[in-house]
Amino acid sequence: MTTESSPDRRNFIKTTAKTVVAGSVAGSLLSQTAPAFGFHSGVDDKLKIGLVGCGGRGTGAVINALKADSNSEVTAVADAFQDRIDVCIKSLGRNKLASERMNVPAEHQFTGFDCAKDLVGTDVDVVILATPPYFRPSQLRAAVEAGKHVFCEKPVAVDAPGVRHVEESCKMASEMGNSVVSGLCWRYDDGVRATMEQIHGGTIGDILTIQENYLTGTLWHRGEDPAWSEMEHQMRNWLYYNWLSGDHIAEQHIHSLDKAVWLMGDQPPSIAYGSGGRLVRTQPKWGNIYDHFSTCYEWDNGVKTYSYCRQMAGCFNDVEDYIVGTEGTAKVLKHEIKDSKGNTVWKYDQKKPSMYDVEHVHLFNSIRQGQPINNGDYMCKSTLMAIMGREACYTGKKIKWDELHASDDKLGPENWAWGDYQPREVAKPG
Repeated sequence: MTTESSPDRRNFIKTTAKTVVAGSVAGSLLSQTAPAFGFHSGVDDKLKIGLVGCGGRGTGAVINALKADSNSEVTAVADAFQDRIDVCIKSLGRNKLASERMNVPAEHQFTGFDCAKDLVGTDVDVVILATPPYFRPSQLRAAVEAGKHVFCEKPVAVDAPGVRHVEESCKMASEMGNSVVSGLCWRYDDGVRATMEQIHGGTIGDILTIQENYLTGTLWHRGEDPAWSEMEHQMRNWLYYNWLSGDHIAEQHIHSLDKAVWLMGDQPPSIAYGSGGRLVRTQPKWGNIYDHFSTCYEWDNGVKTYSYCRQMAGCFNDVEDYIVGTEGTAKVLKHEIKDSKGNTVWKYDQKKPSMYDVEHVHLFNSIRQGQPINNGDYMCKSTLMAIMGREACYTGKKIKWDELHASDDKLGPENWAWGDYQPREVAKPG
């Protein structure tokens, strides 16, 4: 039995993919080369780095940035809490590279809700944004308006108004000639890029279906302290409150959904529907997020993505992207393609640098060479795709992309303040 793809599907994938491959793979050799020093308009040759969000991801990103550019240093840090800053600085001090290139006096350590605005008011050139995603839209805007280059962790927002705000900020950055590089790190992995190039080039024929698995265990919880206000408790345990994290479909599974939209030529799905809930993490300490989601995304050309994410201990784990085409199949993270008979026809097995380093190499190269990078389009689409799946499962309804993008439903408080903030109750479909 043969399967004949419709002309609409074939044209949809091939036309968009050509553009995407050109943009995502171009310059991949930069991951193997050192930055081209000597071009940095408007400031001293040394690039100064500021970190907003002093958790593990932010601390790691600073080290990646320092490795990417040997004429850079950390000069400012910011976090809601001073103790997180102290832990970050201590951790960086134990790293030989960071300890030699860290100059963060007390007056360049900023705390509180407005810490990002204070940090971008210093003479830093590059800002790393690694706070809970709720704060990303306002912090990105502050960095862009201050004329800074930005490394922006994922997701970029927790609701549609936040996504639209980030879209505007990225447009502003582009007009100003400043770079915005996303923390959707698989876009900077040489093996994933090569696999995507094979798929977009037609090695498996036309894409029919995509399955995205992010089935994994649990993450950290920082406990409870009677000295904390309710707001402080939520911010210290931000993973478990949807207004801060977007829920784990957005905070974690977005990596898988980003690859799905990448596979589709960075064209978003038109509708989504699904189911999810809380089976294991049911106690109040786990906030108001779900512990599992199952979502189906549909594109206008008939392609579907079946998306599964779960955070539960003691279960089967699997993180992979499974692609079925008219002439074969692919596993993106395994970098492997098979024909319709199950024979391996292509596999990427070359040594590759860390994608966490590569994304910063590209950022600093873009600054040194005066060739700005702006990842705003796909990081906003992938974020909204995650929100789309969340809302489909929260409500039990079919969610349309255009309607969601225009939505005014905003998560979180109108005004930031310490105190007794009460989040929404756990969503009940229907």
